[in-house]
Amino acid sequence: MIRPENINGFYFLGIGGIGMSALARYFRRKGKAVAGYDRTRTPLTDRLEAEGIPVHYTDDPGQIPPDFQREEGVMVVYTPAVPKGLKELQFFRDRGMEPVKRAELLGSISDDYPSVAVAGTHGKTSVSTLLSHILSKTGQGCLAFLGGISKNHGSNLVMTGTQPVCVLEADEFDRSFLHLNPGNAIVTSMDADHLDIYGDHSTLKAAFAEFIGKIKPGGRLLIKKSLGEPKAGDLKIYTYSAIDNASFFAENVRREEGRLIFDLVTPGGRIGNLSLGLPGMASLENAVASCSMAWLLGCPQETIRKALKEFKGVRRRFDLQFQKGNIVYIDDYAHHPEELKACIRAVRETYPGRKITGIFQPHLYSRTRDFAGGFAESLDLLDTCILLDIYPAREEPVPGVNADIIRNRMSAPRKVIRCRKEEITGELEKLSPEILLTLGAGDIDTQVESLKEWLEKRYKNEIHGRDLA
Repeated sequence: MIRPENINGFYFLGIGGIGMSALARYFRRKGKAVAGYDRTRTPLTDRLEAEGIPVHYTDDPGQIPPDFQREEGVMVVYTPAVPKGLKELQFFRDRGMEPVKRAELLGSISDDYPSVAVAGTHGKTSVSTLLSHILSKTGQGCLAFLGGISKNHGSNLVMTGTQPVCVLEADEFDRSFLHLNPGNAIVTSMDADHLDIYGDHSTLKAAFAEFIGKIKPGGRLLIKKSLGEPKAGDLKIYTYSAIDNASFFAENVRREEGRLIFDLVTPGGRIGNLSLGLPGMASLENAVASCSMAWLLGCPQETIRKALKEFKGVRRRFDLQFQKGNIVYIDDYAHHPEELKACIRAVRETYPGRKITGIFQPHLYSRTRDFAGGFAESLDLLDTCILLDIYPAREEPVPGVNADIIRNRMSAPRKVIRCRKEEITGELEKLSPEILLTLGAGDIDTQVESLKEWLEKRYKNEIHGRDLA
């Protein structure tokens, strides 16, 4: 692949994706010409346009800006989520301009920096965002390509310092992470997922082993203890855990004024009284992973302590949207059974004794088919479940697969309400929820603003009713 520094223009097919948009922003910040296509206008593509990046929304080669149709000095980048039959993709191939995968480009960029790749079927966005926030507070700085929007930085791209460490998410979908050769890596989880790609769990785990084998000689691997220590070559291997004994783990965990306070035990001693503003054992485990890698990279204790205390989290990861009176609304990206369990359990810990209503939008026909039983078990943790239709993303419908296969496996299907997105508020009117969750990786986030408006109106009506009484 041609080195990106020798390219003047970058055209992105699927520019609205969270990973693609981070790359687009990076090259725009580098002074390169950037444009792209996406099939759907979103708040993220609106922000890209506001930042000076032209985006169009019809698969039409005639809308590709002329400057990006030249064969020299232009790189076309695509995401595996883009359909193979996309007209614009074929247009470039017909011109001899072979598009490159997003992961290939990411690997080429990261080769120029000391790097940390964060891999895992879940947890990688939270870990990489916190790690990048800690590193951004050092004199060295950080360059990070994130799979979510950092609330501290207001972006999925972090660029600070003059000699930054590069933090990137190593995406297992389509085996993309095998294009990376990081200096260091974190592995958070290897739960079965993307079985449309891998076929079975053992093949997915084999791909993770191959990814670990791509860490540069002399590098560090930090891996969740329960995953076991892999057989690896010239690597320094460390384990981490939330509270179980490992190379890194948390002790003296307690809750004070809505925050988790803990000590981080490291191979070189203890970092005391760390403060985390996110709830739940999953958040604690992610914080242990991020702080541990920061420690391995030489970050001072005080930098770690201060950055963790200031960390605001990631949009759509246990994202508190509304809290007035007894009404609480949280939006979360959870789209795998284990992620749903972690989120709902964190809500139970934070708001004990409260009734929880969850609105879940399944993501992908294949994932719904493969994990229907797991989804049912996780959603059974809710008091009431509003179950939406499947968000297809890149997939065509699969005969016999719909959201009902989840409902039919739940232990109490009577507490499940099946409806369309436009019917949500009507159903909520009948329920008067105390704790409301929106859950899923599709377009359920487009409902957030309308749900906040509905909750605000309900809150004002409650206040008004009390005043009249």
